[in-house]
Amino acid sequence: MTQPPLIPRRVLFGEPAYAMPTLSPSGTHLAFLAPYEGGPYVWLGSLADRDFRPLTDLNGHPVQDYVWARDGRHLLYQSDRDGDERHHLISVDLVTGRTRDLTPHNGVRVQVIGLQRQVPHQVLVLMNLRSPEQNDLYRVDLRSGDCCLIESAAGLAGWLTDPQLRVCAAQRRNSDGGFTVMARDDEESDWRELLTLGYEDAADSQLLGFTGDGKDLLLLSPQDARTARLLRLSAVTGAVEVLYEDPGYDVVGASLHPVTGQVDIAVVERERIDLVAFSTETAYDLTRIRAASRGAVMPLGRDLANRRWLLQDNVDDGPTAFRLYERETGKVEELFTHQPELAGYPLARMEPVSYVARDGLTIHGYLTFPPGAARRGLPTVVNVHGGPWNRSRWGFRAESQWLANRGYLVVEVNYRGSTGYGRDFMVAGDREWGGRMQDDLVDAVRWVVDSGYADPDRVAITGISYGGYAALVGAAFTPELFRCAVAVAAPVNLRTFIESVPGYWKAVGNQLRRRVGDPETDAELLWSRSPLSRVADIRIPLLLAYGRNDPRVPISEADQLVEALRVHGVAHEYLLFPDEGHGFHKPHNALAFRSAAESFLARHLGGRREPD
Repeated sequence: MTQPPLIPRRVLFGEPAYAMPTLSPSGTHLAFLAPYEGGPYVWLGSLADRDFRPLTDLNGHPVQDYVWARDGRHLLYQSDRDGDERHHLISVDLVTGRTRDLTPHNGVRVQVIGLQRQVPHQVLVLMNLRSPEQNDLYRVDLRSGDCCLIESAAGLAGWLTDPQLRVCAAQRRNSDGGFTVMARDDEESDWRELLTLGYEDAADSQLLGFTGDGKDLLLLSPQDARTARLLRLSAVTGAVEVLYEDPGYDVVGASLHPVTGQVDIAVVERERIDLVAFSTETAYDLTRIRAASRGAVMPLGRDLANRRWLLQDNVDDGPTAFRLYERETGKVEELFTHQPELAGYPLARMEPVSYVARDGLTIHGYLTFPPGAARRGLPTVVNVHGGPWNRSRWGFRAESQWLANRGYLVVEVNYRGSTGYGRDFMVAGDREWGGRMQDDLVDAVRWVVDSGYADPDRVAITGISYGGYAALVGAAFTPELFRCAVAVAAPVNLRTFIESVPGYWKAVGNQLRRRVGDPETDAELLWSRSPLSRVADIRIPLLLAYGRNDPRVPISEADQLVEALRVHGVAHEYLLFPDEGHGFHKPHNALAFRSAAESFLARHLGGRREPD
């Protein structure tokens, strides 16, 4: 059978031609990220003349995120240094061209908390400027650059601003791992309690924001239900109204009508993203949009008058398309795709599947088969998603397409603890790192082998972050099942990993202690679930990759593992990237790693590889 042409790694993992497009508040301009002089730059142009030009000079440092200020005059972007996640917030004045560092502080983390159209010249940020362990709220004036302290954020999180950009809602963390929704009338008023969520509900709950009139809060929560529902919570009385729910899947987002300020779209992630309209007007818009789209459509933004929508059309077997919807005419126009070069290659479909785990729990996931190959006895890669409180999603995924193009069956598992399938499914992963969560992966391997799809002698396990941890657990705990393993940014000693969480991530540390284990009381459990404890049992080749500046999985984790592998004579390759943090954000590093991984998998599984 004829094999498809090899897709070059640079096409899959190099800088996308277009990324992260955003519509200006007026709907007249479009910004996006695109390459320029060897780096990702913010480009800007008018939708009337489509004359897009690079806007910012980043000096080789990638943009992590950017957003339009509500005045429509300033673009705000965040950039760190070599993956250390200590971002600076940079403002670009589109009229004068002036660039200003709004947070010119070394070693400080900054997070944008609020932007509001009624206060268009200001932005609210969170910074740990006064102490590394303490976040405070600051108000920044975009015209002058002045930054003033509002108050300490101690004990609270999830800050929300009302339409006047006042901090009037937040979450208070409770000792049981849950949280209480707090509200106040203005920044001079006392806080009042609205709603308390226990640990199991809080794990899958999220405050989204105020409605346009500032009277209600929007909340995603599975309280009193099996799945996360979209709730409207009175900011005065705490009364709860259910706006939308799905019996089997979580509601994962919502959209406000830009004119009325009320909810008009709920987002549910079933096998793929689905949108639910709340009005006849919006339902009609979605009908016209879907008729002009091929995949799962997601609105990325609308102008303030609701005349133009920016859309993302996700398909599994083609590049992601970005489109513009004109409500007055009903026209849906394609602006560009994220990587036009992909259009000439046969790409694989991502097929939803489910199977029953050994304890009777139904597990969902996706299979991606190599194009043009018979579905029998295939070399197989189990690619484990990170988080772990995340999920594998349907749509175009460069990694899945890369592996399938090289001849591998790709297995992606939403193991217990993954998000999107309700509270009970997520909580079922508590204290199961290296336990039942890993059993779900092992059961997936046995399922694809028993189905005849996979060659049992040619199965690899790979992943990043938690996925890398799972790959190492597979190598150490069930080496008979896998031929080789690839682990990126992987924790190896759960005790030291949890103890190393930075002070400014106190909530993350508390979550890990509750849901994985506490080093002070669960030291034996954590050690028994750590790949480092069973290094001597590893007898399959490993490929390891870490970023020296990773604040989430410190390089000390890699140091422990590499030393133990050396002592026990375990075959391994180790890649250390001095200018990266958690994962690969720089295209040249992503390409270097994929080249090494491709060669590694080809040697041990017999797949194809692109010549260097």
